[in-house]
Amino acid sequence: MTGIPWLDTAAAVGAALVAVGGALALLLRTSRSLRTFTRRVGEFLDDWSGVDARPGVPERPGVMARLGSVEKQLAEVRHELHPNSGSSLRDAVDRVDARTAHLDKGP
Repeated sequence: MTGIPWLDTAAAVGAALVAVGGALALLLRTSRSLRTFTRRVGEFLDDWSGVDARPGVPERPGVMARLGSVEKQLAEVRHELHPNSGSSLRDAVDRVDARTAHLDKGP
């Protein structure tokens, strides 16, 4: 304390203003970080569960629907890699191999 009443009051008011300003700045920064976090969580949940189509925006299927599609495609690929009634890729490769086996035998 300086002993000068008006100067002591001005210093106290200034210190209070700085403290309030710092608290407001901290509050704004925290709220901005929280808002960003909640937006990202919302985007993740939209991606996970999917989004219905709306005017001008196509439908986005969720993770489980996309995973089901991948499993279906994988089953189709597996079907082609194993011999079956003659229509699979494996059967076609076996037929070509059988027809060209004599070409490998040299003199």
